[in-house]
Amino acid sequence: MANIASQKKRILRTERERDENRRFTGAVKTQFRRLEEAADSGDADKVAAEHRTLISRIDKAVQKGALHANTGARKKARAARIASGS
Repeated sequence: MANIASQKKRILRTERERDENRRFTGAVKTQFRRLEEAADSGDADKVAAEHRTLISRIDKAVQKGALHANTGARKKARAARIASGS
């Protein structure tokens, strides 16, 4: 355990930031599952809505720094593949 006050604060801040990043990445994973379920059901309107939401969440996670830009682009390409049905 840290003895220095600034290091104690840094530990708390790191934990807070980690939790926030986990919320963003977890939301992206959940949205991927929803998109895959919608694609399996075959409802085109639902697929389009879920795809739009997923792209928004990925962009937000990249903007906040929870995901690297290249990772975001890769996930968006994967989402497009799922949404198109191939």
